[in-house]
Formats: sequence, C-alpha cells, structure tokens
Amino acid sequence: MNPLEYLRIAWRSIEGHKLRSGLTTLGVVIGIAAVIAFVTLGASLQAGIIGDISPDDQRNLYGWAADPDTEGGPLAGAQPIFSESDLETVSELEDVDAAYGYATIQSQAVSNGDERVAQGDGVIAAGPSYVRESSLEEGRQFEMGEREAVINPAAADQFEDNVNLGDELELAFLGGQTATVEVVGITDTSEGLSPFEGFESSPRIYVPTDPYYAEQAAGFGFGDEGGSEGDGDGDGDGETRFLAIVVEAESAAQEDVDAARDAATTYLESDDSDASEFLDDDLAITFQTSTELLQQLQDVLDLLQNFIVGIAAISLIVGSIGIANIMLVSVTERTREIGIMKAVGAQNRDVLGLFLTEAIVLGVIGAILGTALGLVAGYVGAWYIELPLVYPYEYVALAVAVGILVGVASGLYPAWRAARTDPIDALRHE
Repeated sequence: MNPLEYLRIAWRSIEGHKLRSGLTTLGVVIGIAAVIAFVTLGASLQAGIIGDISPDDQRNLYGWAADPDTEGGPLAGAQPIFSESDLETVSELEDVDAAYGYATIQSQAVSNGDERVAQGDGVIAAGPSYVRESSLEEGRQFEMGEREAVINPAAADQFEDNVNLGDELELAFLGGQTATVEVVGITDTSEGLSPFEGFESSPRIYVPTDPYYAEQAAGFGFGDEGGSEGDGDGDGDGETRFLAIVVEAESAAQEDVDAARDAATTYLESDDSDASEFLDDDLAITFQTSTELLQQLQDVLDLLQNFIVGIAAISLIVGSIGIANIMLVSVTERTREIGIMKAVGAQNRDVLGLFLTEAIVLGVIGAILGTALGLVAGYVGAWYIELPLVYPYEYVALAVAVGILVGVASGLYPAWRAARTDPIDALRHE
C-alpha cells in the first residue's frame, strides 16, 4: 500500500467522524495557538521597546545612587546626591561629551489660556540634549537658563485649542507656585525619551533644570514673583541636588561608553565630588545604558514567555492524549475491518501505516489550525496595544513539526495494537 492510499483511507475515516475528529484536535489547536500568539506578542513587545532606543540614546549612560540591594527598574531607591558642581565637573571629563541632571518636578496642573488640565508628574527637568533633535517634530530644544519647554503630542492634545510653538503654558506646582513656560518644541512621539520615564505614551513637558528644578529644590518661588529668575543656582548654600545624572559618551561605540562610565564613576566616587559624602555601604552609584536597562525587562519577558510555552506544552500533552484515546477507540470500532484487510492480504505494516497516518493527519490539522489562530491572535494583540507586529517564523515551522510529532507519538501505540490484531479474532469481532 502506498502513502497516498494510506492518506486517502485515513482522510475518509476522519471525514466520517468530523465532530469527533474536530474535538480531538482541539487540544493541539489551543496549545499551538497559545504558543504562537504569546511568542508573537513577546517578539512585538521586544521590537517596540528596542525600536524606541535611537542611535543617539545608545551613547547615554543613566546614573543614580541607591542601595545596591534594591531591586527594580531605573531610579529604584534613588537618592538626590548629585550637585551642580558634580555635573559640571563630569561634563568636562576627557571621555565625556556632556552631562546634566535629571529630575521630575511635582506639578498639579497645566493651563493654556483659560483652559486648565490636571497633570501630576509629567514635568521633567533635564539638559537640552535630553530631547534629541531627531525626536523633534517641530521647533527646537530648550536652552538652559531660559523659561522654555518642549512638549510631546499627548501634552499638546490635552487642550481643546491646539498648542503651537510660541504659546505660553502656565505650570502649577505643589505648594501653589506657578511658572510660565514658552513652548519652543514639540516631539514626534508621546512615548518616553529614556528608560527613566518608561516608554508608555503619556503627556510630558520637558524643561531645563536651570531655572526650574534649581528653583524648586532651593525652595524659591516660581514665576515672575519668584525673585530668583536667572542663574538657577538656587538656594543660599548652592546645594541643589539631582536625583539622577545623564552622561553622554563621545559615541555609541562600546569602548567610548565604557570610558565615559569609568571616568564619571571614578570622579563621583572620589573625595573630590560632592556626591561622595553620601556614599557608603548602603548607597552606591549605578551607571547603565538604555540597552542594559532594557535587558532586565528582556529577561522578564523571556521568563514570562517560557512560562506561557510551558502552559501550552501541557495543552499539547492533553491534545496528544486525546488523539491517542480516539485512535484506540477507532481501532476497537474497526477491528472487523482490520480482520478483512488482513484476510485479503494486508500486512501488519499496512495496518500500522494506516492508523499512524490518521493520527499524523489529525496532528498536522491541529498544528495548521493552531498556527493560523495563533497568528491572528498575535496580530490582534499587537494591534490592540499598538506594537510593531513581528512574527517569529521559526516558531511557525516548529509548531507544524510539533503537530507531526504529537500525531506520531499519540498514534504509535494504537497503530501498533491494530497491527498485531489477530485476523481470525478480528473477523469474529462484533
């Protein structure tokens, strides 16, 4: 009997029990669909996050001081220890292209003319190059020492009237202080510009640390009545401290990034820095690039993906048991047919091949349907959470291979049992 004959007879048997065959393959369909869908979402999420790291950002080192045992993402347990003097000295180091502070300013609301919207933590103080020129849709970067701001599209869309370049927004901070900023730039995305912010879309207003953060940290008022417009030096003792520091290497090359990291760390941990007076066994400085910071997230994604694949594997085992069970039932139902086949000359290998082919066909059908369902689910999921769609095609090929393997594994014993059926007993079977 040739393989096509096996396939024809097996398909005839499957067609004769459509509902039973459909329910039998359901476990395989669910298992493979789950694997394909979650692997697709994982790959899409990874592409979405990695895609947010621009070439310019790859040379940035994000530093903060925290307990070395503190777990969490960027800024977890961070303490404000970096003085303006530290920032200036680090920016002048040989292997460092630029250095500036980073801090969020606690705000309450933002007003555009007569319209006022609530905004809690979307005001971010940093250096001008934190907002890269390549990420600007229009306008320019703000300048240090000026009362300017760059906003993202989500911040502009909060108001009924469009916010354009040159418009003035009034920021209300905790404590009732206010400040007026001129919009000089609008970014091309509402997602965060660094791991410090996260990468989710949210209204954000970027302002220079001088004067805004310096004034807030020093306890001066904001706005025209603040009385300290200008130097941003802040308080009387000149000890404005920043929660984090951004150090820009001369290029994204690994040796340049490592050199900038070593130079900044060496200075900040030395007795010459203001930050060193706070450093001890419970507080250490950490510098990491965007890629290194996102590697932690990648590790979590890999762990989650392996967990999901493990659950899907259980479903595949259940599906395999289902196929084996149905094939055993089929062998019992067709015992007399097996006896007739052997009586007219069929060999054991023919019976073995026939039932094995039927089990493999069920497995392959389950794999194909599961793959199609998984691809559709992955597409819908990526579209819903607005991720770039990435299909892991190697998993598609693997899914089909698993379907065949499940068919072989689950059909081997029933086929062997059918092959060794005695033809006389089979013909007597009712």
